[in-house]
Amino acid sequence: MSSSNKLAKAPSKPISQSLRLPRGPVSMADLDPSATPGYPGKGKADAAALTEALGPQVSDLQEMLYASGRSNPESAQRVLVVLQGMDTSGKGGVIRHAMGLVDPQGIDLTAFKAPTEEERKHDYLWRIRNALPGAGKIGIFDRSHYEDVLVVRVESIVPEDVWSKRYDEINAFEAELAAGGTRIVKCMLNVSSDEQKARLAERLEDPTKYWKYNPGDVDARKKWPAYMEAYEALLEKCNTDAAPWYVIPADRKWYRNWAVAELLRETLAGMPLSWPAAEFDVEVEKARVAAS
Repeated sequence: MSSSNKLAKAPSKPISQSLRLPRGPVSMADLDPSATPGYPGKGKADAAALTEALGPQVSDLQEMLYASGRSNPESAQRVLVVLQGMDTSGKGGVIRHAMGLVDPQGIDLTAFKAPTEEERKHDYLWRIRNALPGAGKIGIFDRSHYEDVLVVRVESIVPEDVWSKRYDEINAFEAELAAGGTRIVKCMLNVSSDEQKARLAERLEDPTKYWKYNPGDVDARKKWPAYMEAYEALLEKCNTDAAPWYVIPADRKWYRNWAVAELLRETLAGMPLSWPAAEFDVEVEKARVAAS
């Protein structure tokens, strides 16, 4: 067997089983940010090749999904990848390395920042609905509706009797999406406090990374326990069969990128995708092309 074929081997069991968060109470202290569950390689040295080896199948499956959306938008399926995590957890890295395996024209990417003046005039899910992927598309949310039970809770932007109702509202919203043909892949990128500190310090040592640095990230670090408590609540309360949470250990960037890429591959491979049938007489068109 060639080395490339060895690197293309799949995990011993589906990565979704290795990464899916069990139902029930959640303790962030029990979730190891440096673990590598399901990884079939021998460490960092194999990671780039393992991730790249997923490219051909992921690309083919994504093209099939996209083609179905172009030919039959009314019944086309969609995929929504939700990337949620503390600052420096690697949402941008996942988008570049894992989502970079597919054709950009088949992706709808939205990075959610603080709500605009227009967005604040509406329900918190209004801007989320406006950013949902189109027919046959893979939607990527860099942050998401979960900011409305994270930041708003920790920073006391809205009172508890408001944000506490949102868990059930989010579950109903995600169930509606799943029933309508959207596969939801929710990835909590789990970075440790120590690793976040190291990554923030690294940004300050490199002028090419100053643009990534936000002084507000240090303010958020001071509230780390409160953010972990908020994550525990949303992971426990919004972990449904229709939209389960996958916890991605994010201290090792190479593992994080491979894991999300493999999870995307598995998701697409598990969908009932097929190439659209021709809407014309193939033999007639062959003859016309030959005669042209």
